[in-house]
Amino acid sequence: MKPAHISAGAVAHRNDDHVAIFTHKGATDILVIDGGTSVAERDYLNAVGGDVAWFVHAFTAALEQELRLERSQQDCVHAAVAVVGAGFERLTAPAAMPLHAWPIAALTWLRIKARDGIHRASMYALGDCKSLLRTSDGACIDLDPFVNPQDAVLQAEIAKLRTEGLADPVERRERMLPMLRARREFQNTQPAPAVLCVRPNGAFQARTRSIDLEPGASLLIMTDGFYRLVDPYGRYTDAGLMEACHVRGLPAMLDELRTYEAVTGSTGARAVKAADDASAVLWVAS
Repeated sequence: MKPAHISAGAVAHRNDDHVAIFTHKGATDILVIDGGTSVAERDYLNAVGGDVAWFVHAFTAALEQELRLERSQQDCVHAAVAVVGAGFERLTAPAAMPLHAWPIAALTWLRIKARDGIHRASMYALGDCKSLLRTSDGACIDLDPFVNPQDAVLQAEIAKLRTEGLADPVERRERMLPMLRARREFQNTQPAPAVLCVRPNGAFQARTRSIDLEPGASLLIMTDGFYRLVDPYGRYTDAGLMEACHVRGLPAMLDELRTYEAVTGSTGARAVKAADDASAVLWVAS
């Protein structure tokens, strides 16, 4: 089956997510990137779509050129980031751009190879995208049960502001900007980055695993904006979301997500933003 995919911004004419699928030499590379929403007061790179969109698209283009089956995913990512970093320096003097404005992104990359009738998927993950596997017998498995340690900090701050009576997500985010900017500076300077960044200080601290996929197994890889249908909205379980994506298709699920966010006034109660960019890829082993 040709992978189905969708990507849409939370607001018109702006999308910091990106999905790319590359097929070459017996392998399929599925890339889902969630650009971290800028916490700067403005864009600095004079790029179409903004600084973050520039980063995720520039990285994707560089990675496509650096893909080698004999090269590890980690090596491919570092080679691509080196290209992006050089372009970043050509576009702006880094010293003139606040560190909190430097773009980052979450990334999940599934490389799928077929051999002797068996598909093997190798996962490379940075940040908080989500990957679900439905096995050929119908079981649903979270391939990357990552819990972002920063989420508890954000939830505590959100709860504090709500107690103060500050319920509007836009106003709440303004109050949280100093904390968000400090966090972004940390993410851009740590020695083993846990997110994709433009000028890493060391090897990326990616989560990896490999799995064999029997015919009929399927993968659903998505950004946390799409996964809001499960957490925090609670409209589906993991298994229910996987089934609904198969039966109804990704566009219908995105429509449901946006309708729920438009109709329900409390979607931002547990989040920094009332809505988020949303992307997903559905792949089925033949």
